Amino acid sequence: MKTTKEGLIEELKAKSCNKIKLAIVDIDGVLRGKVVSLDKFISMLDGGLGFCAVVFGWDMEDKSYDNVSVTGWHTGYPDFQARIDLSTQRQIPWDQDMPFFLADFEKDKEQGALVCPRSLLKRIKQKALDAGFMPQFSQEFEWFNFEVTPEAFGNEQPDLAKPMTPGMFGYSILRASLKSEYFNDLFDLCRKFDIPLEGLHTETGPGVYEAAIQYSEILLAADRAVLFKTSVKEIAYKHGLMATFMAKWSETLPGNGGHVHQSLWDKNLENNLFYEPEGKWQMSKVMEQYIAGQLHCLPYMLPMFAPTINSYKRLVEGAWAPTTLTWARDNRTTALRVLSGGKKSTRLETRVIGSDVNPYLAMAACLAAGLYGIEQQLELNKTATVGNGYKDFSNGTIPTSLKEASSLMKNSDLANDLFGEAFVQHFCKTREWECREFDAKVTDWERKRYFEII
Repeated sequence: MKTTKEGLIEELKAKSCNKIKLAIVDIDGVLRGKVVSLDKFISMLDGGLGFCAVVFGWDMEDKSYDNVSVTGWHTGYPDFQARIDLSTQRQIPWDQDMPFFLADFEKDKEQGALVCPRSLLKRIKQKALDAGFMPQFSQEFEWFNFEVTPEAFGNEQPDLAKPMTPGMFGYSILRASLKSEYFNDLFDLCRKFDIPLEGLHTETGPGVYEAAIQYSEILLAADRAVLFKTSVKEIAYKHGLMATFMAKWSETLPGNGGHVHQSLWDKNLENNLFYEPEGKWQMSKVMEQYIAGQLHCLPYMLPMFAPTINSYKRLVEGAWAPTTLTWARDNRTTALRVLSGGKKSTRLETRVIGSDVNPYLAMAACLAAGLYGIEQQLELNKTATVGNGYKDFSNGTIPTSLKEASSLMKNSDLANDLFGEAFVQHFCKTREWECREFDAKVTDWERKRYFEII
C-alpha cells in the first residue's frame, strides 16, 4: 500500500474506489467516523478534515457534558481540525474491502490535540524516542459473546442475553469448535485488517474468548487494539452475535482483562533494554526503574486503566484482577507481572487494565509512568510479592471506585506533569460526569432489594 499522497491517490483510483471510511477515537475509546467520497477524501489530504468538536463534548451515549471547557454549548461546538494518518491505511475485509484510515487532532494543537487520546500517545512516544527508547507494546483482550442482536438487546433485559456457548471452558479446544466459523473469521479477518493475532482461545466463562495481538511499536499497537474491539463487534454482527468488552459482565463470573505488555528497545530494535542476563530474573536496571515508576504513578493515573464505574467491579479479590500495589515475577495476582524469557521476550505486563479501556490512554499511561521512573532513577525498593498478591498490603491498595480514582488524578501534580493539565482536567471531568450519571440512576439491585420489603 502507498503512504505518499500521490501514490495513495493513484492506488485508490486504480482500484476504482468511490468511498473511504475515516475514524477518530473519542475519550472513551469509541470510534467516531464517517464515509466520504474519493473526491472529498483527496481534498482532505491537503486541507485536513474538519471534525465536530462534540466528539470530545459528549459521553458514550451522546449526552453533552455540562462540566468541560474544551468544547460545549458555550463554544457552539465548532469543528476541530483533524489530520488523516496515511500510515493507518487498511481495507475492511468484511465490508467489501472498503479503504479505511484513522485520523487524529495533532494538527489542532491549541484545542483538539490537547484532549485527543491518539495525539497524547504520540507526544509521550516522542518523549521516549528523544530519550533513546523504542517502545514495543501489545495488548490482549477478553470479552463475552452473546446470541442476541442489538435490536433484541435493546428491547429485553440485558441480563437475560444468552451466552454464545454454555459452561466454564477456559482454553477449550472443544468449545472453540462449537462456533468455529466465528472463531476462524476473527483470526483470519483481523489479520487481513492488519491486526495480526498471536493467539485466540476460549477463557473461563460462558461464551468468553481471549485474543493476544502481535506486538509492535507503541502507536501501531494502540491503533490495532482500538480497531480490534470494533472489528470483533462488527464480525460478531455477521454471525448474529453481540460482543461485550465490559470489565465485569456478571458478579458471578470473572471480569474481562485488557492487559498491556511492554518493553523498551534501542532505536535499531536490536537490543531489548529490559533484558540483562546477569540481572535478577534477567531484569535490567532500566526495567527496574520502569516498574518503580509505574508503581509510584499508578494511583494517580488509574482512571486511564479503569475508566468506567463498571471497571471497579472487576478489581476485586479472587477475580483474576489486582487489588493491591504489587509486582512479582510471573504472578497473576499482582498489578504488575514480570515476564523474563530471554532477550526477545523479557517484558512487563500491566494487569490492572480492563477490556473497557481506551488503549491509547492505557498505553500512554504505562509508558509515561515508566519513563518517569527512569528519569527520576527510582529504585525498585518495593519487595516483589511471593504468593497471593491479594494478601500483600505492604505497598498499599488500588483505589476502589471511579470517584476516588478520578479525584486522586485530578488533584495530582504528577498527573499534570505526565499528561498535561489540559488533558488531565478534561479527562477527569468526563469521569466525574460518568459518576454523576450513575449516581442519578435507580438500579435493578435497588429495586430487587427494596421494592417490597423496605
